[in-house]
Amino acid sequence: MNPHLEATGTRVRRPLWTDRSRTIRLLAAVAGIVLVVLAASTLGSYPVELITQVLIYALFAMSLDLLVGYTGLPSLGHSAYFGVAAYAAALCSLKLGLPFWCAAPVGLLAAVVTALLFNLIALRTARGYYLMITLALAQVLWSIAVSWTDLTGGDNGLSGIARPVIGRPLEGAASYLWFVALVFTVSAMAMWRIVRSPFGQALKGIRENEPRMRALGYETWRYKLVASLLAALFAGIAGECFLYLNGFVGPSSLAVALSAQVLLMVLMGAAGTLFGSMIGAAVFVVLQNIVSSYTDRWLFVMGAIYVLFALYAPAGALPWLRERWARYRNSVGGNT
Repeated sequence: MNPHLEATGTRVRRPLWTDRSRTIRLLAAVAGIVLVVLAASTLGSYPVELITQVLIYALFAMSLDLLVGYTGLPSLGHSAYFGVAAYAAALCSLKLGLPFWCAAPVGLLAAVVTALLFNLIALRTARGYYLMITLALAQVLWSIAVSWTDLTGGDNGLSGIARPVIGRPLEGAASYLWFVALVFTVSAMAMWRIVRSPFGQALKGIRENEPRMRALGYETWRYKLVASLLAALFAGIAGECFLYLNGFVGPSSLAVALSAQVLLMVLMGAAGTLFGSMIGAAVFVVLQNIVSSYTDRWLFVMGAIYVLFALYAPAGALPWLRERWARYRNSVGGNT
């Protein structure tokens, strides 16, 4: 198969077995999520909330991977979309009294509009400067959230947001886990289709060689803008799921520290693979909860763990696991 044809969006006929294997892997991933949710639902509230956090942060990391891994746009301002969606939905619920079905779309729209305004500025720069500009713009929103106390509550944030009512209120931890699992599955499948569409192949071409893509007639700026808006949309979905999990949103949802954490999740899993971002988020969230229960210096420990990843699995956890699995299969095949 000619990789350049695929990168330029030309329709290439793939072998049937490839499509079947991808479908099988997708169905296996969905079945795995269902089994994990079923197992967690039978346990106490802490495991249920932990799995819920893993799914939310996995969705958040996958949304960033659309930029970092597939488009080649490193961002340290991705928390802006996460936090803006949560704040907008919370304000609609508390200040305007809107129900979930009205507040949630407003939050997502706010995240997309924020991404549009940010990227009209940031996309006119090179990749390194893109990272710094997104960081600066996110800091502006964080400062607004801290200082505009009449609207955002300042450091105290906004609390008392009720969970969605879908037939019945999702007050229980297990029922809300099922809701988040459904949202995660639908969103993950949507992103899976996006990155495997001609649009997604064009994004990969931009990541690898943007001047060549421009020479082939692609308006790369528009592709990057659409990718940024899609990433903001899915980040906003994660932000709203996090809002209704805690019933609270504060300035920490807009902080650069959150953007750095989700970037570490993507890099730990493997940038450019949605499943790798999911693994990175799961590893990060579980380790964070375990380490923080023993020491207040959990950030130092997490930094040390990331250094180990950088030394021994620089491409991320997913390629490292694939390599180990391939070695195991070869050793078993050689012994037989």
